[in-house]
Amino acid sequence: MKRALIFGGGIYGNEFPEIRPGDFIIAADKGAEILMNRGLTPHITVGDFDSSSVIPEENVIKLPVEKDITDTHAAVDAALREGCDEIHIYGGMGGRVDHTFANYSLLSSLAEKGITAYLFGENYRITALFNGKITLSGKKGSTISVFSWSEECKGVSLKGVKYPLENAVLYKNFALGVSNSFAEENAEISVAEGILLIMQEISVDK
Repeated sequence: MKRALIFGGGIYGNEFPEIRPGDFIIAADKGAEILMNRGLTPHITVGDFDSSSVIPEENVIKLPVEKDITDTHAAVDAALREGCDEIHIYGGMGGRVDHTFANYSLLSSLAEKGITAYLFGENYRITALFNGKITLSGKKGSTISVFSWSEECKGVSLKGVKYPLENAVLYKNFALGVSNSFAEENAEISVAEGILLIMQEISVDK
């Protein structure tokens, strides 16, 4: 798997993400400034630079301010062109609420394409699951919530959590899956039909 790490200008956790050898690094707008302040150089910088005065001299995809997609969306498109099949988005929450919501849509779109993707905030990791199964590890007692991003999600099962479900139906307009928690170190989540948005609390030492 080829992993892309996208750095935006939003909120980060107490620990900066680990960059592994072979990771493809993309800065989205102000993310270039954040990386530069840490002495890091992205492979590509994407953005209209309406929120940052720092524009790298090389490997820049300059976007118009008036466009149909966000800078983060353009960064995801760049990652897909590079053949990345796992995408981690940092600094994509904590700023404008509409941009955060747009990133939820990005996760759902990537899930439908079979791309593993995570959105990281200060204390949360968010992913989307489409017609499949995922196992997540977490601290016992930490929060995990699931929401139907589709109008309805059929065949939803939750194991290893305080409030398990078996072959349930979740609806977009009723947040039944909110505020669950890890009962074990691993939680298994599956959905037979539909897109689940999964929000997991992560501790600062993870």
